[in-house]
Amino acid sequence: MISARTLRGNDRGGVKFPAPRTGARALRGNYGAGALRHGILVVAGIIALAPVYLMITGSVKTQDAFLTSPWALPQSLSFHAYDTVFNDQFMQWFMNSMIVTAGAVALTMVCGSLAAWGLVNWPFRGRDTILGVTVSLMVVPPVVLLIPLFQAGAALGWISTFQIVILIYLGLMLPFSIYLLANFFTTIPAALLEAAALDGASPLQVFRKIVLPLSGPPIATLVVVNLLWAWNELLLALVFLQSHDTKTLMVGITGFHSRYSLDIPSVMAGMTVATLPLVIAYLFGQRYFIKGLTAGGLKGE
Repeated sequence: MISARTLRGNDRGGVKFPAPRTGARALRGNYGAGALRHGILVVAGIIALAPVYLMITGSVKTQDAFLTSPWALPQSLSFHAYDTVFNDQFMQWFMNSMIVTAGAVALTMVCGSLAAWGLVNWPFRGRDTILGVTVSLMVVPPVVLLIPLFQAGAALGWISTFQIVILIYLGLMLPFSIYLLANFFTTIPAALLEAAALDGASPLQVFRKIVLPLSGPPIATLVVVNLLWAWNELLLALVFLQSHDTKTLMVGITGFHSRYSLDIPSVMAGMTVATLPLVIAYLFGQRYFIKGLTAGGLKGE
């Protein structure tokens, strides 16, 4: 036990520790750190929302008003740009994007979930190698695959068809989907799966009735992420969907630059309407989005 005299001696000749910050000093420090964090978030929010503001306000301006003051609020609302958009083949492009995006995302979720569950649940030789190669495919840019894919599509006669774009999107979205779902599947308790097997459930029933219901957050995250990518993708759709009747929405909107002599309000109106499905999808999936991104970060016991 250390006596009071020893403590006094250490206080005179030993190392003196700084007194803890209390009272007004601590409040000022906490306030300064909080203000800095909030300031950074406000600046980041403004930077993120600035293009949205420019898109929405530009869609209700005339061409001259936008070129005169692009950042100013519109003095009078003009919906001529929306008339131009909807009088073109906008709805056909919209439906083409819906077909391509829905088909690619649905196939990706089915194939990705089955592949991830097989890699996690069934041990076999070379499993880690296959998973590692699959994950490494995430860093391959689509542009390097453009020429061989186009040659394959031309040989099959699939140019300007939806199936080739859907299959290419499937191949590009699968690596990340398998990686995320495989990480989550490893957190499902093995005892739960063994109990289902003892009750007579087949492997497919275990996957369908136990694994999938528990995988709601990562599946919702993948649906949102893949939907955003497939809906906004331009390069592959521009190359492979050359027919005017098969163009997706993003490809069709780019045509406003040439056919309407860079009609900026029409482009802004088209992008505003094209953004609405993405906003709706994110609003419905946001409750699972953050939870799904962190799924698999902690291993289950």
